Amino acid sequence: MKEQLQALRERALAELAELAEPRALEDFRVRLLGKKGEVTALLRGMGAVPAEERPAMGQLINSLRAEIEDALAAREAEVALKLKNERLAAETLDVTLPGKAADKGGLHPLSIVLEDLIDIFRSMGFDVVDGPEVETEHYCFEALNVPKDHPARDMQDTFYLGEELLLRTQTSAAQIRVMENRKPPIRIICPGRVFRADEVDATHSPVFHQVEGLVVDKGITLCDLKGVLTQFAQEIYGADTRVRFRPSFFPFTEPSVEVDVSCSACGGTGCRVCKGAGWIEILGAGMVHPRVLAGCGIDPEEYSGFAFGIGLDRLTTTRYKISDIRLLFENDQRFLSQFKEGGK
Repeated sequence: MKEQLQALRERALAELAELAEPRALEDFRVRLLGKKGEVTALLRGMGAVPAEERPAMGQLINSLRAEIEDALAAREAEVALKLKNERLAAETLDVTLPGKAADKGGLHPLSIVLEDLIDIFRSMGFDVVDGPEVETEHYCFEALNVPKDHPARDMQDTFYLGEELLLRTQTSAAQIRVMENRKPPIRIICPGRVFRADEVDATHSPVFHQVEGLVVDKGITLCDLKGVLTQFAQEIYGADTRVRFRPSFFPFTEPSVEVDVSCSACGGTGCRVCKGAGWIEILGAGMVHPRVLAGCGIDPEEYSGFAFGIGLDRLTTTRYKISDIRLLFENDQRFLSQFKEGGK
């Protein structure tokens, strides 16, 4: 029996040294130490051993079982460590390699043009102010020389929220608030959303964006207005852009003008973009009406001023040759991805 145990020990330890897979080690454990394993079978065969030899033989078998269990545990630890090191080597990251470029977002075309516009006017000394989108009739109409019975109210379809409250139809209302609370000289622009009950099509939307401008000081003339707006147009569209001023009418300015720029698509020769005219209208402007100044507590005999209103959506579509204004509001990534670099 002792020779049998010694042979089993040598064979088990030699076989165990060759095993390198967790599954093979588990098979080895079952085959030798399991309920029907070789070592367990020896213990069950103790009945055939003479009674006086059983204690010594049982001790030898238990010692062999403990030695195999210890050797198996050590080999399992070696195999697990080896496999772990191999996996870590395969998964090693070279931190010196350049990473994959993340897909960056970009500014919306309206934001690009607005930032450029703000930079242009700030370089000319303008402050940027804000005003509420929910306004009163006083600030949106009466203070701008548009009383309740004025026919000019028919020019705008207004969203009313109550008897006196409405969604502003123009950011000019913010100019009134500024003139009521500041003394001249005043030089501001007010960008923001405005609302009118328009049908949605390629050139109209019930929600769009304006940038109103206002200058009030002593000795302000129409020449100052023309100089500022010509500089602005050439900064936005290019130094070769021609600017045209046409007489117009707005209740809050007198005299009033519409401002056109030469079509950037055809250079003024006429094309589909400008509908053959060679010119594209971009904004309305004029000298602030004396009644508006007086209503805000500014003496029109001492001060004069000019105001202008720029349609940011129109400015953006003409600058980038976008044919449908709805593209600015649909959040189509195929369209917006073209503006990621934010360039002109």
